[in-house]
Amino acid sequence: MGGHFPRGSSAIAGLATYGIGEAPGFSSLELAAKAGLLAVADAGLTLGDVDALFICLPDDFFAGLTFAEYLGLTPRFTDNNRTGGSAFMSHMITAALALSAGYIDVALIAYGSNQRTNGGRLATSITSNRWDAPYRPLFPLSSYALAAARHMHEYGTTRAQLAEVAVAARQWANGNPEAFAKGPLTIEDCLASRMISTPIARHDCCLVTDGAAAIVMTRADRARDLARPSVPVLGAAAATWWNSIAQTGDITTTAAAESGARAYTAAGIGPADIQVVQLYDAFTINTILFLEDLGFCPKGEGGRFVSDGRIAPGGALPVNTNGGGLSCCHPGMYGLFAIVEAARQIRGEAANQLPSVDVALAHGNGGTLSSQATVILGSAATV
Repeated sequence: MGGHFPRGSSAIAGLATYGIGEAPGFSSLELAAKAGLLAVADAGLTLGDVDALFICLPDDFFAGLTFAEYLGLTPRFTDNNRTGGSAFMSHMITAALALSAGYIDVALIAYGSNQRTNGGRLATSITSNRWDAPYRPLFPLSSYALAAARHMHEYGTTRAQLAEVAVAARQWANGNPEAFAKGPLTIEDCLASRMISTPIARHDCCLVTDGAAAIVMTRADRARDLARPSVPVLGAAAATWWNSIAQTGDITTTAAAESGARAYTAAGIGPADIQVVQLYDAFTINTILFLEDLGFCPKGEGGRFVSDGRIAPGGALPVNTNGGGLSCCHPGMYGLFAIVEAARQIRGEAANQLPSVDVALAHGNGGTLSSQATVILGSAATV
């Protein structure tokens, strides 16, 4: 039985990023609050207008309560649902439903992390899962390496095709002043980089940075009268098929195949209508898997699809136009940054702005390809 999503009834009215790269001296909460205040101001609202808070911090399991206290608010609703990098797309779904029902009026969704300056690492040992731990995998990296290795075995995907994803991300980042990693990067550089968990090498891995992002959502009729161009939420869906990747039946297909299909149905469009794609690229294999599962190419064709600059600047399908988690930023969880970049493209203010963007997709990934969530945003002309 399917659920009903209120197409176009809510919209992003404000957005912001803060502290991308290195932000010494800030806690994760302080970074999130900075981005949140900037997003509220961007919408032309005041903090007193906010009556719902959505947040997921890397170091606070009571983040919803802490955030409300820090901002001095007594919200009607708080949510700090943790599904990893997909959490923020899920926050948008909850906010859209609550706004449509009239249960809340203004939602602030925020995230911040000081992972880099606090000495965080990309990979740790698995200790929580007694079935996986004896094999000493790196968490989460080795799980993604398993998916990449199987995709290579099943479909002939190559490390050079994985490298195409990293090179495209870097080319986008080179045009984005906010991006942390810049400079030349070639296929050869990627293939020569240090192997970490076969077949995933250094340049197949996302960055470790600080950074914060936030968006403000309200009902679409109100958003149209606020300070900035509104970005209606056309469709959104989330799906979870497993936690540990060892529990999957098919390691080359993710729950994005479900979340994407339901988001398209809610929005009343298909993959061919999407003009720009923002994907959670924690590792290069993610981009290939999600392009397949979200319907941009057939299963098994992702490696060939990303080749020859197809997703790079000037390519047929712009993907991760800010540089993504591979070259723009990855402060522990990237999902909200993908949403912000999608909305910036529609508002016409992205660093690598594309001409006349009316429909954009942002997709989040949590855990070890475990939780998938897809959001489709539009311009005012699409509703």
